[in-house]
Amino acid sequence: MAYLGRQPLVGNYQVLDAITATTTDTYALTKNSVAVYPQTPANCIVSLNGVIQAPFDSYTISGSNIVFASALTASDSIDFITVLGDVLNVGTVSDGTIGLAKLSATGTPSASTFLRGDNTWQSAGGANTPAFLASATGSAQAFSNATDTLIQYNNSVFDTDSGYNTGSYSYTVPSGQGGKYRIGAQIFMQSAGNAGYTYIAVKVNGTTKLALQSGQTPTVTNQHYQAHGILVLSAGDVLTCYEYQNSGATRNQIAGADDNFFYGFKLIGV
Repeated sequence: MAYLGRQPLVGNYQVLDAITATTTDTYALTKNSVAVYPQTPANCIVSLNGVIQAPFDSYTISGSNIVFASALTASDSIDFITVLGDVLNVGTVSDGTIGLAKLSATGTPSASTFLRGDNTWQSAGGANTPAFLASATGSAQAFSNATDTLIQYNNSVFDTDSGYNTGSYSYTVPSGQGGKYRIGAQIFMQSAGNAGYTYIAVKVNGTTKLALQSGQTPTVTNQHYQAHGILVLSAGDVLTCYEYQNSGATRNQIAGADDNFFYGFKLIGV
């Protein structure tokens, strides 16, 4: 429906309390005895001795005071002072009148984004990437007694940022992707009764960062060994997995991609 007639006025118009002139140039501005702070002389109308005064030239505003260009006298008459409203005061906006195009936020508004406190449109949640998963396929790997042996996870199941190397069985944190990562590994091994122990270790640049040691369970033919945790990594860090066992003899891995894996993903929002 079209509106016919004069455009409605919107603003905070105030006729201020009467002021009695004295021998000074500065006077407090109030409305119902409460201080008023005009934002600029230009949004005030001041009548002195029946003459409208020129803002800036005839008077200025200092906080809640009006300062005339020269001191008045008791015979002068400050007829009235009107404040026309704050700069760009649009009053109370009606519901549903501001569309997305009127917002200054950067990014793209959509059903899947939200407006952040830094005035940007962002997607909710996010992907935990980089991420990778490697498995061991083919023939079972043999692990010598009392030896730290690199586990040959030779199959890349997925690798979002091309960090996994199936030749060196290692993962390198991609450029610009340092942060907190969830890292884990598992190997399925032949049991050796109750002799010795086994551990699987995740190393970063050759130094063990995650490891879990386990004794042998005599009644179990084969056992899974795992190491999992959160690591703070830097771009260029190289991750590898090792197995150690001291059962007194060589022990073999039990082949199967579902039982032998090495994985990692970057945590978001932490």
